[in-house]
Amino acid sequence: MNNWTDVAAEADLFEGAGIPVAPGGRNIALFSVDGEVFATDNLCTHGNASLCDGFIEGHEIECPFHQGRFDLRTGAPTCAPVTEAIKVWPVKVEGGRVFLDLA
Repeated sequence: MNNWTDVAAEADLFEGAGIPVAPGGRNIALFSVDGEVFATDNLCTHGNASLCDGFIEGHEIECPFHQGRFDLRTGAPTCAPVTEAIKVWPVKVEGGRVFLDLA
């Protein structure tokens, strides 16, 4: 069962940058890459860093503290020192709004 929650306006997203959202108290980052929206946990699994402050390269987000990288599509670590994946959230965009499935 999908539990779609409205979390942001699509207009708030900018290509190559992340923004934090906190639906239901969760710490989630939204990213816009090539016209697609991705949602991940905002906290790096390696250190206490906000991934929305990181650097996007292709479909990877680089942690602003230790330069570890994660795939925005899967959450998988792609570069040391990170070894543990981040959670990714299903996203849909409708009517200019971004929705996440938080179930």
